Amino acid sequence: MGIQLATATPRSPRSDAEQQVRADLAAAYRLVAHYGMDDSIYTHISARVPGTHDRFLINPFGTLFRDITASSLVCIDLDGNIVDGAPGQDVNPAGFTIHSAVHAARPDALCVLHTHTVAGVAVSSLACGLQPCNQWALQFHDRVVYHDFEGIALDHEERERLVADLGASARAMILRNHGLLTLGRSVAEAFILMHNLERACRVQLAVQSSGEAVYAVPEAIREKTARQYESGDSNRLAGSADPYAREWRALLQRLEPAAPVPYHA
Repeated sequence: MGIQLATATPRSPRSDAEQQVRADLAAAYRLVAHYGMDDSIYTHISARVPGTHDRFLINPFGTLFRDITASSLVCIDLDGNIVDGAPGQDVNPAGFTIHSAVHAARPDALCVLHTHTVAGVAVSSLACGLQPCNQWALQFHDRVVYHDFEGIALDHEERERLVADLGASARAMILRNHGLLTLGRSVAEAFILMHNLERACRVQLAVQSSGEAVYAVPEAIREKTARQYESGDSNRLAGSADPYAREWRALLQRLEPAAPVPYHA
């Protein structure tokens, strides 16, 4: 069962910072759906509530990603208590296991995004894992970590092993036989990392299915490319420290005319 909220929780006034994170998180849910990276009502994206260390926002279990709004998101603490939500809302218990673990262990992670795409699960099931065979994959060269499959993530004891495999700095994880996970210092970063990781997996599968020999990118170029992505120098808006702001602003434009209820509602 999910984590049940029996009655409405009083809603304290939300800060402008929380409202912005809610809007960005709802946009990320809709973008995941837009790009075909959702899995019915499963998988999840979370974001830490600004100014807190033990509360995060996540989707109500049972709502399609395309229908998520800023106001529909549930606020939950690291002990599994829903502290801000509507009557009857609950949270995917596997989502709580994964996201509570990461938010507790990685204070640098404002946003955590998890998917079960066909391409992501396929690459996660290959013994070779992600291969450095395309530009998107090279963003993650020597920067992606792995966690072995232990069944559906309902065992809270798995959290310790998950964060041990994640380490202190990784921003991308492949969950073996399961899917993909990205962490961002912003919602924008987590989404863009996932979008690139997903495309890296799709290209890898296309290359492998061709049966042709794969051109080996030299090690020095692999590392150079990864560092270029990390610096973000070619992407930054003038005067902005955020290398993801330009692309995020463009991505949000895909959502504006799309639905009768806007994501930021």
